[in-house]
Amino acid sequence: MKVQFAKVQGSGNTFYLYEALYDEQIDFVKAAKQLCDQSNNGGADGLLLVLPSKFADAKMRVINADGSEASMCGNGLRCVARYICEKLRVDEATIETMHACLNIRRAASIFEQLPTFSVEISPISFNLSSLPMTIENKVQQQHEPIPAFSHEIPFTAVSVPNPHLIGIVDKKYIENTSHQQQLASFLNADNEYCPDGVNVSYVLPLSPNEIFVRTFERGVGFTNACGTAMTASVLIATIEKFVTENKVTVYNPGGFVQCEVSKIHDEWKLALIGNATIIGYYEFELIGDKMIFMNCFLTDEQVQYEKCNIFAENKLRSYM
Repeated sequence: MKVQFAKVQGSGNTFYLYEALYDEQIDFVKAAKQLCDQSNNGGADGLLLVLPSKFADAKMRVINADGSEASMCGNGLRCVARYICEKLRVDEATIETMHACLNIRRAASIFEQLPTFSVEISPISFNLSSLPMTIENKVQQQHEPIPAFSHEIPFTAVSVPNPHLIGIVDKKYIENTSHQQQLASFLNADNEYCPDGVNVSYVLPLSPNEIFVRTFERGVGFTNACGTAMTASVLIATIEKFVTENKVTVYNPGGFVQCEVSKIHDEWKLALIGNATIIGYYEFELIGDKMIFMNCFLTDEQVQYEKCNIFAENKLRSYM
C-alpha cells in the first residue's frame, strides 16, 4: 500500500501531514514514531492528521514524535489551515481541535511572498488544574519565582489549551540553555508538579513589540518553535507590560511569527500569524506496520523560508 504525506513546516516546526478517514487502516501512533525519527529523511516534530468534522470544515489531530497526542499545535494548525483553504478554495475556515473549533484565515505575508496564515489560539486558562500542575496550595501561578525551580525567574503557568510554564528571563538564560533543559527534563519525567508534563519556555523581552522565545516542548524536546508557546509568551509579556503593542513579533530558533493580543469584555483573544510552508511530498510503502520510504518531490518554498530565517537571524543579532 502506497501512502503519500505532505511534509510541512511552520516557523521551522516540521510535520508530516495526511488527510485521513476514521476507517483508515494505518496505526498513526506507530507511523508518527517512524516518520519523525531523525534517521528517516531528517525526521519531523510530529504528524498532523486532517479528519472529517461534524462541527467545522475539518478536524485536526496532532501526534508528537514520541507517539503522544497534543491537544493543540499553533504552528501545525497554520499548516492545516493552508491545506483546508486551498482544498476548499476559501480564505477563511473553521478547524476543530481537541478542545475548541478555531477560526483560521489567510493573512498578509510576514515576509515577501511567504504563504502566511492567521489562526485563533483558544481556550485560555490560568487555573493550575487546567494544565494540570500542582504548586503548594495555589490555584494559579502568575509571574513569580517558584523556589524549587529558580529563585530569580518569575514563572507563569497557563494552558492555551496545551500546558505551558513561561519564564521571563535575562539574556544569560537564552545564551546558555542548561538551566531550561534541566528544569524541562525534570518536569517532563515523573515528578510531583506536572503529572502529564509541560512545555517550558524562556522569554527574553527585546522591545515594546518584540520578544525572543525558546521552548522545550513536551514529547519533543527543544524545538525551532512552538506556536502555542509563542502565543502564550506574548500574552504573559502583555499582561506584565514587557510589551505594549497589540501585535508583537516573536523571534525563535526557527525564524519569527507575529501574535495579536486583545481583550474584549475581560476575555483575552489571541491570534498566531506566520508561515505555512510545504517542503515537499513524500511517498512511503506501508508493509505491515512499517513505513518504507520510496520517493519525495520537493517544492522551492523552503528556499523562500530560508531567506526569511536569515532576515530574522540578522534582526535578532542586533539585540543579542
